[in-house]
Amino acid sequence: MTRSGVVVQFEPTRQDSGAAAAISEARMKASMFYRIASLLLLLFAAGHTFGFRQNNPEWGADAVLALMRSVHFDAQGFTRTYWDFFSAFGLFFSVFLLFAAVLAWLLGGFPAETLARVRSIAWALAICFVAVTALSCRYAFTTPIVFSTLITLCLTAAAWLSAKQVSIDSVAIAG
Repeated sequence: MTRSGVVVQFEPTRQDSGAAAAISEARMKASMFYRIASLLLLLFAAGHTFGFRQNNPEWGADAVLALMRSVHFDAQGFTRTYWDFFSAFGLFFSVFLLFAAVLAWLLGGFPAETLARVRSIAWALAICFVAVTALSCRYAFTTPIVFSTLITLCLTAAAWLSAKQVSIDSVAIAG
């Protein structure tokens, strides 16, 4: 700023620099966790999409799968089988995983101010994956349990760090 030819320059104090460094560190950590979650979600989606309709003969499910494919019925004007429903809901979940991957990636790219404004979305995504993890533990097997647990941990850490970042921002502004 210039007043009558004198240049006034703001020099950040050590306290200001420390607060800025803390904000930057929290932001980088949150971003890193969102990006890791996004990559895990992509792997989970790929594995689920290509694996959920596979059958291992050791499971002894051939007869059940044959019945699911062979019994046709009318569902609101469409002829469908239980295999159709099974496939559709499996693919719905794959689409959800892809959407969650994109959302996590986008959250990882937001500046601190934007993350503060969409904090409820970040926590909703994390809580959703708490439910996915619980369902995986109840109904699935090791691979989806591991993926959903890691994704839940990353999303929760990112949401927590984003909220912490808001606290740091508030202190920096007040100080």
